[in-house]
Amino acid sequence: MKLAILSRNTALYSTRRLVEAARAQGHVVRVLDPLRCYLRIVPGAFELHHKGRALRGYDAVIPRIGASITRYGTAVVRQFELMGVYSPNGGDAIARARDKLRCHQLVAACGLGMPLTVAGDSPDDTADLLALLGPPPHIVKLNQGSQGLGVVLTDTVQASRSVTEAFRGLSADFLVQEFVAEAGGSDLRCLVVGERVVAAMQRQAGSGEFRANLHRGGSAQAASLDAAEADAAVRAARSVGLEVAGVDLLRSHRGPLVLEVNASPGLEGIEAASGMDVAAEIIRHVARHAAQRPAAGTSPRRARRPINETLKSP
Repeated sequence: MKLAILSRNTALYSTRRLVEAARAQGHVVRVLDPLRCYLRIVPGAFELHHKGRALRGYDAVIPRIGASITRYGTAVVRQFELMGVYSPNGGDAIARARDKLRCHQLVAACGLGMPLTVAGDSPDDTADLLALLGPPPHIVKLNQGSQGLGVVLTDTVQASRSVTEAFRGLSADFLVQEFVAEAGGSDLRCLVVGERVVAAMQRQAGSGEFRANLHRGGSAQAASLDAAEADAAVRAARSVGLEVAGVDLLRSHRGPLVLEVNASPGLEGIEAASGMDVAAEIIRHVARHAAQRPAAGTSPRRARRPINETLKSP
């Protein structure tokens, strides 16, 4: 297999591990900076150039698209798809996952458990918005934040109102969610590859912190999932159209609740905590599906759509 990995930094742990795993399995792999990829768009003759050279003959591409370059990065992934190159996470699926509001709608449409979530746009109806949610504490989060950034815990209605009005004053898109107290400041990160969870870890928030993200000082250990938790993780990834995803769950009195679906999950924390070779699992999945792609010169592989998708693709 001739494999491209879209990443801006070859030294990043996740990028380096995918390269190592691909070479260990006998594949040819190259890391491409998505911002140095240029698109030629013409019916029947899509092309990609990278640093002045045409990209040809690739069997598969693994996107590692950072949140700050989502718009152009997903366009590059779509161009690969239009050229008949297999990607486990299509450009449209990545865009859906990055939009937390849309992602929550898709997860809920599949009947999966999730924290009660409200969203609005008008600055004149904050009281009505919060009334839809119920009493605090609340979690106010940016619609496109990552690694726990832009997530605020409020313990009074006035605090919730102040934070939402501050975000609106900055023209920021955001969601407000119920705070699931019984989770105890911990969550489950499930690494989904295809139709199964290949690794899982339980993250615990540090002292004085409610966010369990490792980037916010949380700790992690290997976790065992029950059947309901594993099923929820796989279905959540599928609902957005992702074949490789990091799905965050909360353990609650109502069963597993889907907190987030990540299209470019980091591998360092979960490989260290679980002891699993997640990179190798991803490469095996990609190689198996790339071998099933249409032969050169046939119609490009049709982009996957999420189950129960009722909204138009971005």
